[in-house]
Amino acid sequence: MKNFLILLMASALIISCKEEAPKDYVSISGKITNKNSDSVIIQSRTYSKTIPVNEDGTFQDTLKVSPDLYAFFDGSEATQLFLKNGFDINMTLDTEKFDESLSFTGHGAEDNNFLAEKSLLEEKLLNLDELSQLNSMEELEKTFADIKTELNTFYNSKPAIDSIITAIASKNLEPMLNAYKNYIATSIALKEQFPKGTPSPTFENYENYNGGTTSLSDFKGKYVYVDVWATWCGPCKVEIPHLKELEETYKDKNIEFVSISIDDGRGYRAETKEAASKAAYEGWKKMIAEEQMGGIQLMSDEAWQSDFIKNYNISGIPRFILIDPDGNIVTPDAPRPSSKALVKLFNELNI
Repeated sequence: MKNFLILLMASALIISCKEEAPKDYVSISGKITNKNSDSVIIQSRTYSKTIPVNEDGTFQDTLKVSPDLYAFFDGSEATQLFLKNGFDINMTLDTEKFDESLSFTGHGAEDNNFLAEKSLLEEKLLNLDELSQLNSMEELEKTFADIKTELNTFYNSKPAIDSIITAIASKNLEPMLNAYKNYIATSIALKEQFPKGTPSPTFENYENYNGGTTSLSDFKGKYVYVDVWATWCGPCKVEIPHLKELEETYKDKNIEFVSISIDDGRGYRAETKEAASKAAYEGWKKMIAEEQMGGIQLMSDEAWQSDFIKNYNISGIPRFILIDPDGNIVTPDAPRPSSKALVKLFNELNI
């Protein structure tokens, strides 16, 4: 009997020591506080899966994937995940502080927490509000050289991170930095071409939505924040609520908010150029009414070809310009209404 018990114990030991076959799938679960949707999507160029989110914000599922980076989309915002079969990860996030609250536990957590840290660092270093304050190409080159060094150091700071992640990060670093550099370089070039304190290009007798015509000279003695936009421009429309908020905040201050539409028929189906222009004109009036847009709403006399637009070298919109009470340029490329840098600028000017 004693020998039989020893045999049973030995068999149990052998079974417990036997290697468990690796899972050929990913287990993922999580909880979203202040959820934006009833589902989340995990996808790459070749894979997509929608996972239901319960009323309490929890979700779970299994996925069969190739080792790679995947986008996790909650219906409003997105982040990157690194997934490979065998992972068993749990994620938590609060959508009111999406990137800052993102956290992972379980097998595969180290790789994904690294990605979350990477996202926060890139966001911090590539802050457009701060980078837009650069005033020379020398400053630009030095700043971006420092950013490149800091990001490279971070990418290689944790040898245990899967090499797929670090390889992709290193490969994408130069193109990412070049995109930001080119954007800021354009702003610097505008500031050099239109120095602060020099007379601003003007516009004359633009049609005013509220009736009559308006010229830049009508605002002599006040700051003028100019928004160049069009009804078909998505990024322009994103700024409308922020602009309305600014208008309300500064309604008793020494500043006018002037929106100049350069609608030229784009986005409107019509058989002739004249019909397209008429449709654009009606569309401009309709959007102002529907969005209850405030400020001073003007229509450019010749869309992109108007003197004001050409003289400011405007080739893309939205574009924001700040002019001082004497009609001189403060900045030809002012921060957007949604940017905290704009309020900072107004405060510096004591507006």
